[in-house]
Amino acid sequence: MSLPSRLLVVTDRHGAATPLTDRVAAALAGGARWIWLRDRDLPEAERAALAEEVAGLVGRAGGSLAIGRDVELAARLGAGGVHLGGADGVPVARVRLGGGAVIGVSAHSLAEVAAARDAGADYATLSPIFATASKPGYGPALGLEALRAAAATGLPVLALGGIDPGTAASCRAAGASGVAVMGGVMAAEDPGAAVRALLAAL
Repeated sequence: MSLPSRLLVVTDRHGAATPLTDRVAAALAGGARWIWLRDRDLPEAERAALAEEVAGLVGRAGGSLAIGRDVELAARLGAGGVHLGGADGVPVARVRLGGGAVIGVSAHSLAEVAAARDAGADYATLSPIFATASKPGYGPALGLEALRAAAATGLPVLALGGIDPGTAASCRAAGASGVAVMGGVMAAEDPGAAVRALLAAL
């Protein structure tokens, strides 16, 4: 299965003063076509309402929406897929969402990428590749060598963590199928311009 885009924009409503939907709309206007709705700290009903709004924006742009961790919400919205916290949930998500869904897994090691591949995921994000201000607690940067090894597993891998236009091309050169970016878009003064710069680098 081909991925919806080489750029996966990860939402974070805490990243800037403007509403999340405004930032997503700006990112889509800049050319983003694959959005991962993360924002896990909301109560269920609020998150579902936000997801519905974001799904409308993404749908109108002809993009694909990945719902973070909530397979049932993804199914209800008819989202493009789901992004899971680990490989264990992949088989259940596949049954619930069907063969056309794009199912991803968050990985923080080569072993976790291999587990995602073996479980039948469509891709994994590997993080943190570089030091990141958005998620400082995820341990030391893995670097491009780890990304190269992960890409060699055969599963499409997206580099996550400290990605900007300057590092995106080096991630692609190391074998990444693309990049996932949260703070670099969500906290940007102009999310659309940030997306355009990332796409140009890729």
